[in-house]
Amino acid sequence: MIRVLIAEDMHMIRGALVALLSLEEDMEVVAELDRGDEIVAAALRTQPDVAVLDIDLPGVDGLTAAGELHEKLPSARILVLTGLSQPGVLLRALQAHVRGFIVKDAPAETLADGVRRVHAGERVIDPDLIAAALETGTSPLTAREADVLRAAESGLPTDQIASRLSLSSATVRNYLSNAITKVGAHNRLDAIRIARNAGWL
Repeated sequence: MIRVLIAEDMHMIRGALVALLSLEEDMEVVAELDRGDEIVAAALRTQPDVAVLDIDLPGVDGLTAAGELHEKLPSARILVLTGLSQPGVLLRALQAHVRGFIVKDAPAETLADGVRRVHAGERVIDPDLIAAALETGTSPLTAREADVLRAAESGLPTDQIASRLSLSSATVRNYLSNAITKVGAHNRLDAIRIARNAGWL
């Protein structure tokens, strides 16, 4: 029996995933969560063989949780189920030791098959997405530059970004300038668009 943990913040989608996998004779859903910051504790408690994680989760995003889960419970294989198919997101997922990457618009039977294959030690990733990820490459942004761009995305002025991230305004301006240059943008809005489309944020 394959023990599965599911983390998805949208109630209807999570319910559908649980129902779908519960129909499989060789699978048992041992935990279902709607927050990323509950994944590691729930996994340590329930000992799943496979964790099916969404990326956009409240508390902690699914990729950060995947990295933590790999450290704390390396026996649990991780499969990301997401609506985000940008190449940069795939590269971040692979760095977080994710074994499978399935987009949410894939056919329903893809999920159970993916869980079985990841449990068996295989990687389950769309070959076209791998090719696109190799073409896009890893993010040129440092973690702090990405943080500043994310904060700027909400339209905050420089001084409020500085306050939120415990930085000086001059440091925020430097990070923004560096990010704009690194992604080949014209301004901060262009940099946010480029980085978001590449999956670097």
